[in-house]
Amino acid sequence: MATVIQTLKEDWSVSASVAGFLAVLISYAGPLIIFFQAAQAAQVPDAMVASWIWGVSIGAAVPGIYLSIKYKTPIVTAWSAPGTALLITLFPQISINEAVAAYIISAIAIFIVGATGYFDKILRWIPNGIAAGMMAGILFQFGLELFKATDTMPFIVFSMLACYLFAKRLSPRYTMIWVLLCGVILSAWFGKMNPVNFNVAITVPTLISPEWSWNSTFNLAIPLILVSLTGQFLPGMAILKLNGYETPAKPIIVVSSIASLAVACVGGITIVLAAITAALCTGKDAHELKEKRYIAGVANGIFYLFGGLFSGSIVMVFSLLPKELIAALAGLALIGAISANITTAMKDDGQRDSALITFLATASGMHFLGLSSVFWGIVIGMIAHYVLTKKRLLPSLGKQD
Repeated sequence: MATVIQTLKEDWSVSASVAGFLAVLISYAGPLIIFFQAAQAAQVPDAMVASWIWGVSIGAAVPGIYLSIKYKTPIVTAWSAPGTALLITLFPQISINEAVAAYIISAIAIFIVGATGYFDKILRWIPNGIAAGMMAGILFQFGLELFKATDTMPFIVFSMLACYLFAKRLSPRYTMIWVLLCGVILSAWFGKMNPVNFNVAITVPTLISPEWSWNSTFNLAIPLILVSLTGQFLPGMAILKLNGYETPAKPIIVVSSIASLAVACVGGITIVLAAITAALCTGKDAHELKEKRYIAGVANGIFYLFGGLFSGSIVMVFSLLPKELIAALAGLALIGAISANITTAMKDDGQRDSALITFLATASGMHFLGLSSVFWGIVIGMIAHYVLTKKRLLPSLGKQD
């Protein structure tokens, strides 16, 4: 333990800490809103909402810290945002107790997938260009939101963009610190901060007994398994691979699913490998040296721990910031990741068309057959790849002409 602490002290950096904090900030300010919408649909009290947030925060923190330190890789875990969105359509037709039972079923099923090692085999079939096209498609919307935010807060957003450009030129490692300070100062100066009745208190989670039903199994558990594997673990592992990290999926899925099982009974939905926010912690903005970026994963987990312990009050702090500031911050923070993935997707002439098809399908937001555009992006892209590149599939056509 003493050796681990000493290594963490030596490798710790401000830039990695900021990357971890921004990942938490974006998660709380974005996907967390879905929790409040689900809570309104289920008509649950504030104490129950705080318990849900406690569950997903602690559930994301512990595996992220453990895995990042163990594998010296910036592994960022989070809760399933697409899975949470399912709740809005199901409440109040299913009860909170039925939802918890579905969380448990999902955690067990995902554990089996990870423990048997099938996920690693699936990942090996996906070319880098296709994975990069999928990731660029996921991140593309965040880049667009940066400029859409100018509709309501043009001066602040354009000022943040200008700050980003100058900081990127003069102080690249601390670019996002300056951008964050710029946005917060200007928002406070122009009175754009949201009014909040602030108080500090440690959250006490509420235990919820599971209640199994066919309804919650088919309508929540099975879709939750699908969106977690295809919409979270798949792009999350692709991000790690694209940034040069060869950590196997098996331990990540196993540890995350155990965390899911542990927090299910306090309302914590499935814990997964982060996809979008992970891009903040795996690139050069987190640290120039690849082997020291794991600190961003550790920092991310630590901030999640504080967020869980003070879930009621911490969420109030995040709710101070206007949504336009968060959108601009996310878009600017992910510019490097968007650029890197588009470059990788277009790099190989043999994969360029299929990578572009993957990008377009993923960015479209389609939900064909109830499955996410991330899933369809990778499926359609893989089909295009094998049709366009595997010439041996049609060996005789050239001879007949």
